[in-house]
Amino acid sequence: MLGCVTASSDSDLTCRFPLGAALTAADLEDDPHPHLARLREREPVSWLPALGGWLVTSRDLALRVMRDAAAFTVDDPRFSTARVVGPSMLSLDGPVHTRHRDPFARPFRPARTRARFTAFVEAETARLVDGIAPADRAELRGELAGPLAVAVVAEALGLDGVDAATVRSWYGAFVEAVSAITAGGTAPPASGDAYRLLTAAVREAISASRPGSLLAEAAHDEAGLTTAEVVANAAILMFGGIDTTEGMIANAALHLLGHPDQLGLVLADRDLLPAAIEESLRLEPSASVVDRYATRGTAIGGTEIRAGDLVRVSLAGANRDPAVFADPDRYDVRRRNAAEHLAFAHGPHFCFGAHLARLEARTALTALLDRLPGLRLDPSRPARPHGLVFRKPPRLDVQWDA
Repeated sequence: MLGCVTASSDSDLTCRFPLGAALTAADLEDDPHPHLARLREREPVSWLPALGGWLVTSRDLALRVMRDAAAFTVDDPRFSTARVVGPSMLSLDGPVHTRHRDPFARPFRPARTRARFTAFVEAETARLVDGIAPADRAELRGELAGPLAVAVVAEALGLDGVDAATVRSWYGAFVEAVSAITAGGTAPPASGDAYRLLTAAVREAISASRPGSLLAEAAHDEAGLTTAEVVANAAILMFGGIDTTEGMIANAALHLLGHPDQLGLVLADRDLLPAAIEESLRLEPSASVVDRYATRGTAIGGTEIRAGDLVRVSLAGANRDPAVFADPDRYDVRRRNAAEHLAFAHGPHFCFGAHLARLEARTALTALLDRLPGLRLDPSRPARPHGLVFRKPPRLDVQWDA
């Protein structure tokens, strides 16, 4: 390009990737999909000054980055979550990642997930829907999706005597701290207080060793995790199990209710509900990007990446790649390959809670459709997903025929 220099300076990158250079964080926070489509077509690996790194938007290149932990790692001192909770399965790679992950991942295999959580998720969902059913309207994110996700995480961790509200307060403090650090600030004192309280609760759970206690199982696993490592991973399970699952349920309800023709297909054939959830995950993953750091100079799609560069993988962009998904912006509950989405990431850091999240979403939507006749979006309060990293509607107001 005329005026661009040949050195690999940031100013040169801005010149070479004009679409990425023109984007702001606000663009991606509001409605990223038209921007991601243009990037994917013309700059599938683009330099975005607004994000301080690269953004990968095509599905094949996204898979390459997430599969190659040797070249693209999460183990970097800039990783904000590790600065709040310490090293964990989220911020480690290689054998040490396996050591942290496996003791927690085993109980979330499909058969164990169904056996361990189905009755609890169904009972908690019924309780929440019973609470809103007598009225003719509700705000589903705050009155169903969020409380269900928090209650399931509290149950999964097995923190005896710690209620869901307390778990949510700890999680909120950790999110606030990560957000502050990401923005260049420092973690507020509340995050330290929450971490001390979580540590005390984890120590109690480990010492009590109650049957079914995930924390006690992890602490006594042959991997030999320390108490501090169990605490760090417990905090990570809050991130993975609350925000993204809440968003997944809210987004799925929004997509289904926002497309009456597709809702009609699901009402006529409930076997389509799992496919409707997968298509929602494809269209709007609740976690839209994952971060990696280049361990060495390497090329992605013909673009040279420097050692140490931040490489952000756009799951949202990959999930609407027209090379894989025909008519990618359409919500289609009969799409044959919807499950090829990357909403749960891929490679060593694939979300092992995916089976539980699907169980929660399927149970919640089934209860809503069964119990609330004529369920529909509230036309006076339009909703759409929002957020730079975690995307979901700020609120989701619905009505039904009481």
